[in-house]
Amino acid sequence: MATPSPSAAESGVQTDYESLEQAAHWYAALYADGAAAEHREAWERWLAERPEHRRAWAHIEAVSRRFEPLRREGDGEREALAAAVQVSARRTIGRRQVLSCLAALGGTGIAGWLGGRFMALPDRLAAWRSDYRTGVGERRDVLLADGTRVWLNTNSAFDVDYDGARRLVTLTMGEILIDTGKDGQGRPFFVDTPNGRMQALGTRFTVRQTDRCTLLAVFEGRVQIRNLSGRVEVVAAGQQRHFATDVISGAAFADPAREAWSRGVILAEDVTLDALIAELSRYQHGRIGVDPQVAGIRVVGRFPANNPDQTLAMLERDLPIRVRRTLPWWISIEAK
Repeated sequence: MATPSPSAAESGVQTDYESLEQAAHWYAALYADGAAAEHREAWERWLAERPEHRRAWAHIEAVSRRFEPLRREGDGEREALAAAVQVSARRTIGRRQVLSCLAALGGTGIAGWLGGRFMALPDRLAAWRSDYRTGVGERRDVLLADGTRVWLNTNSAFDVDYDGARRLVTLTMGEILIDTGKDGQGRPFFVDTPNGRMQALGTRFTVRQTDRCTLLAVFEGRVQIRNLSGRVEVVAAGQQRHFATDVISGAAFADPAREAWSRGVILAEDVTLDALIAELSRYQHGRIGVDPQVAGIRVVGRFPANNPDQTLAMLERDLPIRVRRTLPWWISIEAK
């Protein structure tokens, strides 16, 4: 198997994408049957060249632990490789708290992808214990006692708490579409996220949660936002807003894609390829990376949310790109 050149970084500063791709190639080379000892030596030189290489390798290791079969007992070589970068990984991995809410919702780089896919352990435990949840690639709808219907997107979870004074849905992970029912008792309907509370005013709307912010898109009626700092805004039908604990964005047109997923459709209305892939990545395990050379290609179309492989084949057929699978859980999109 060909291995990446250990001097590939000499031409200048690398992008996240380049470092990740090199790390994926090294991973495939090192763990291939019959991998030569010189591959490890070359890998060690590559790893020592730049902090970006150590960060990229640490991410590869993190992803592999989620998606590879259990390690064979006595596989000392792999354990040694993991130990070789463990200290560097602890020093270089960390959430980039300064990234914006928008980057968290649409980013495809190292921080953007991992920020959207990997949650803190307490958050994941809360999602696991939720009243309703879906796994990666799953969707479902739930009819609540008051006639409210809730659709769950991929990898989502929520709790329900109704009492005599109010109806409360708490989104613990992912994205939901809500069509509120008419309550005979006149109880207000609220949705909570870590960033604040929304009150539905006879409406149909979606709520998407990341570790940094909440995205609200309203399709019928109105929804009031009150974030944790006490700021209040009312979002009308046809509008959407992002909000965090201490800020609420200006109003924008509601993206139809935020509702289309409930019908099993990923809707692309003149979006960039990397934005489309960021959305597609939510529906499958593993990582899909986009070469910056093709990331800005504009895409228009309707794609099946329940079949990421078919979507990738459609894109490869119609666009000047090729889809490469370095590892079962590592897909790269590059120029033809």
